[in-house]
Amino acid sequence: MSAEHGDRATLLCVPFAGAGPSFFHPWRELSAGRWRVTSVELPGRERRILETPYRNVVEAAKGSIDEIVADLGAGARTVLFGHSLGAVLAYELVHLLSARGVHVERLVVSGSPGPWTQRERRATGLRDEEFLARVEEFAGFRHEALDHPEMRELILPVLQADCEMHENYVPSTDEPVSVPICSLRGSSDGLVTAEEARQWQAATTGGFSCAEFPGDHMYLVDSGREVLDVIEAESARGRSCGVGTT
Repeated sequence: MSAEHGDRATLLCVPFAGAGPSFFHPWRELSAGRWRVTSVELPGRERRILETPYRNVVEAAKGSIDEIVADLGAGARTVLFGHSLGAVLAYELVHLLSARGVHVERLVVSGSPGPWTQRERRATGLRDEEFLARVEEFAGFRHEALDHPEMRELILPVLQADCEMHENYVPSTDEPVSVPICSLRGSSDGLVTAEEARQWQAATTGGFSCAEFPGDHMYLVDSGREVLDVIEAESARGRSCGVGTT
């Protein structure tokens, strides 16, 4: 256990397409001291806005791993959480962290089919307006920043790169992880069916659980506290698959 972070486990959050670490900042307060909440900082957004974004999930994982290992510290208790694009990136990070001897207690994936299932409907390659309309359809909402020309000029290339690497994702290995996986989903998610969310069971040789929340693909925007409660319960009990609609 890392003395630097006390006896709290670290909850390492991996952003979804177009998002940056600030999305998870409110989770620090919502965690009420249960976790040290931190985020993967990818190039092309927030403090790294001027850097070229990745277009390949495996390369993004490899490019982030050194900084993540340094931040976690030796012996850290770690849980990974990733939504949508973040889910498959977190899966790749678990493989790399395991190879580095970092103990990951649990992988929590959200809004994602299993890693071997690619999305049938795609946004990659569409013209800007068509692309944004397709992404808005996928996510169920339009980010207001996209209506401001200056912000759109910054955000659009990152969103396009993120969608490209998500939609073209192929796992780096067919070997499952040994870390228990919990798969979360919005009950009315039009992108990911309940059956697809359960595909993650094949991605681990450890335990598997699943839970649903009211809402669509972006249910977690309004459900941070409830998501953290499920992560804590899963970590504490390691229970088998059960469905909760908190």
